[in-house]
Amino acid sequence: MSGIKFMLVTMLTALVATACGGGGTDAEGLTGSIVISGSSTVEPISIGIAEKFSLDNSGVRISVDGPGTGDGFELFCKGDTDISDASRAISESEIAACEAAGVEYIELKVANDGIAVLTSPDNDVIDDCLSFSDLYSVVGPESQGFDNWSDGNALAAEIGATKAAPFDSAPLAITGPGEESGTYDSFVELVLEGIADGRGKDAQTRPDYQASADDNVIVQGIEGSANSLGWVGYAFYDANKNELKAFQIAGEDGKCVEPSPETIADSSYPISRPLYIYVNTTKMEESPALEAFIELYLSERGLATASEAGYVELSKEEAAETVAAFENRAS
Repeated sequence: MSGIKFMLVTMLTALVATACGGGGTDAEGLTGSIVISGSSTVEPISIGIAEKFSLDNSGVRISVDGPGTGDGFELFCKGDTDISDASRAISESEIAACEAAGVEYIELKVANDGIAVLTSPDNDVIDDCLSFSDLYSVVGPESQGFDNWSDGNALAAEIGATKAAPFDSAPLAITGPGEESGTYDSFVELVLEGIADGRGKDAQTRPDYQASADDNVIVQGIEGSANSLGWVGYAFYDANKNELKAFQIAGEDGKCVEPSPETIADSSYPISRPLYIYVNTTKMEESPALEAFIELYLSERGLATASEAGYVELSKEEAAETVAAFENRAS
């Protein structure tokens, strides 16, 4: 995202955040600004926290933007943001970029999520349960050019461990996150990487599908085709259940599991993942407002925002670990 566009977004979102806190009182007399960018998946949680914080701290200007986890880390490791929302852990190259720029941070787990693999409710051609092999055969790096579900049959048979393949003949329209998205990275790591590595292929999706950084655009793309395929964070599926159908996913034991708060919380859903925020510790030491914001984020009231936004709250044990990391300033 260009600097100009980012500034426009922060100005607009700051106005929204201030409006949400209209009528609030400055309980601690806090002032200043907090700039948050990164994952579009974590964005609704951070917006919810910003709304709660602004009720009592209207003197603090808060902006929340969701261009994607990768784009968020690029800004964060330049020192341009205070908090980076992330739907995956920071990568080695991003760690190096932060170190080179002298940006010190703590990693805080704030919620759990699952990646829902979706189609249209009108899809009565493809079975309701897919294995990782099924998904690799139509979305993986060896499926480029496949425009019919049945095009993946030979590859699926070669890999084995399928649930739905061989597929019947039906047009295949794929809409999913782009490479700037943490949801893309998580999907590749959790679903495709093991098979790709075993076949000597790069762990990546096929490049020829409709990609977007906007989860709402992905949802619309999935809705637009009867035999569609796509994937988004669970909350975006949950908010659009009437227009979408989620596939069950088969794990290593072959058991088909549907995404739900319960199966995500206990990790029985095979495509489950943690969600994070990364906080610039130097800026937090200099900003009482930023420290107070994180304290709210990690409070019982703050962590409840995850379920309010459609995600899965941390268990008591996970919450305690996150609070300890914050208090000790250690990831």
